Amino acid sequence: MAVKKRKKSSTKRFGARYGRRLKEKVAEIEAGHRGRHKCPYCSKKNVKRLAAGIWFCKSCRVKFAGRAYSIGKKKAVKEENDKIIKQEDTSQNNKEDKK
Repeated sequence: MAVKKRKKSSTKRFGARYGRRLKEKVAEIEAGHRGRHKCPYCSKKNVKRLAAGIWFCKSCRVKFAGRAYSIGKKKAVKEENDKIIKQEDTSQNNKEDKK
């Protein structure tokens, strides 16, 4: 009989409660915000989370605000913003061409 290896997770504290999918989501979020992140100022991987939305880089000693569990924006939000910017640029180019 094969034995499954289980990953050690922060969601062990929930036991049999709340369901597998919710516990997987919580584990993913907690693993992301507890690790070190890349600093947007000095580009070193030395940023730690102090509190919800407050981040501190130990190398350049900068404290800054970000998202609650990660520094940057969500990819979906970035992609949406990029689409809007491209649409605005093309509309401005069309107006200039007509002049």
